[in-house]
Amino acid sequence: MELLIVEDERSLAEDIRAYLEGPDVRCRIAGTVREAMDQLLGMSFDCIILDLGLPDGNGLEVLRALKGQERTDGVVIVSAKDALEDRLEGLRIGADDYIVKPFHLAELAVRVQATVRRARFGGRDLLRFDELVIDLPALRAEVNGAPVSLTPTEFRLLRLLTASKDRVLPRAVIAEHLTEDHADDERAIELVYAHMKNLKRKLAEAGAADRIHTVYGIGYRFTTKA
Repeated sequence: MELLIVEDERSLAEDIRAYLEGPDVRCRIAGTVREAMDQLLGMSFDCIILDLGLPDGNGLEVLRALKGQERTDGVVIVSAKDALEDRLEGLRIGADDYIVKPFHLAELAVRVQATVRRARFGGRDLLRFDELVIDLPALRAEVNGAPVSLTPTEFRLLRLLTASKDRVLPRAVIAEHLTEDHADDERAIELVYAHMKNLKRKLAEAGAADRIHTVYGIGYRFTTKA
């Protein structure tokens, strides 16, 4: 998978690259509109993480150039909280999704994963972890070929864990993803605990290996190898 990170804040760009990059994921960085255009001349990308506020212009210029060439690279817009009009314009032009600064890298990973699925796989994508298979567009999980009855919230939780596999997810990040709010109070944390407990129980009862581990005092980790 090839990703392009268009972000002028170098430390943030490097953090995104460090989080997303892996054996099957390569990330390139551009800090300006011009650098992004130069990168696009040489190759196509599965997803472009596109900041709008760039030193030499608006990231929408990059998006317009992409759509003018009828390219199918996925695009996730990154914008400030007060850039609502630009976000709406970006979606109108053809961006796939947007995320507002400041954001958690785990949330960005989920959005990139969904965008790549739509752009590259035509909406079909299966995640396989030995006996556990997750059908993302169908919102379905199976263990050894048998469906696991998950609630929508439990499935969203499983998707978030797998998108950040082998990394520790803080409880507050999980709570924010599930509630779509900056949730770090005691009630939100209890909600995370309850959904996590139910998810782990259902997977175990279906015969799945224990891949969801508690990291005490911090959060949870989904391991690819049981």
